[in-house]
Amino acid sequence: MQTGITFEGFKQGDRFTTARRTITESEVMQFVCLVGLFEPLFVDLEYIREESLYGERIAPGSLTFGMAEGLTVQTGIIHGTGMAFVGLERMRLFAPVKVGDTIQVEIEVLDRKEVKSKGGGIVRFLQKVNNQRGETVIEYEVSRLIRGEGEKSRQEKNA
Repeated sequence: MQTGITFEGFKQGDRFTTARRTITESEVMQFVCLVGLFEPLFVDLEYIREESLYGERIAPGSLTFGMAEGLTVQTGIIHGTGMAFVGLERMRLFAPVKVGDTIQVEIEVLDRKEVKSKGGGIVRFLQKVNNQRGETVIEYEVSRLIRGEGEKSRQEKNA
């Protein structure tokens, strides 16, 4: 089983880069229907072409965020060590992600704080979602509770 980085393994300034992923029209429409974002900006092609700022279908920011989080998990850095999504701060959206755009996430460890009672600590990350042109489209700080070394080895012994 692939194992992520424990709390002790994360150091301020560490950087990680995810794989890339292209956003498809099918994914945008499935997401819009799943969560009920039936806004003309997402579902009405005539409105999109004639009245929107972009002239083409864009992905909701919440979809881009969700896909960025999926790419983050796929790096494996928190696989088996991530215990909780603790908080989201200072999310800023700079540009839309359009159908056909490819995104990738740059992850930087900002700081960490031990929480002995939880068997690890909180690691705060800065995550920049970039498109295929290298433009940052979304930036946010996320805090995650990460399992510590001792907690991880205890879990493995009990398995």
